[in-house]
Amino acid sequence: MSDKSHHIVPYRTYALILLLLLVLTATSVAVTQIELTRWAMAVALLLAATKSSIVLAIFMHLRFDSRVYKVMAIFVILVITAVIVLTFFDYGFR
Repeated sequence: MSDKSHHIVPYRTYALILLLLLVLTATSVAVTQIELTRWAMAVALLLAATKSSIVLAIFMHLRFDSRVYKVMAIFVILVITAVIVLTFFDYGFR
């Protein structure tokens, strides 16, 4: 049970990730001030997906865990995406 080594992330990495997340958050706020018409939702979702993947990889340690956890996380994301898409289809065809 103790044959698996733990990966220790230095505080500097956490500080850099914090700065990156703050920059991405400021970017998403700044994007709302720009008139992007059709692309506004796509840019907002892209920024949100980027921030959540960084949080999943670094803070939840998926980057250093075994493949099973990565596959499970991707499966959950795909299921949530399918539910959201089906909900929008149901709403759109009413």
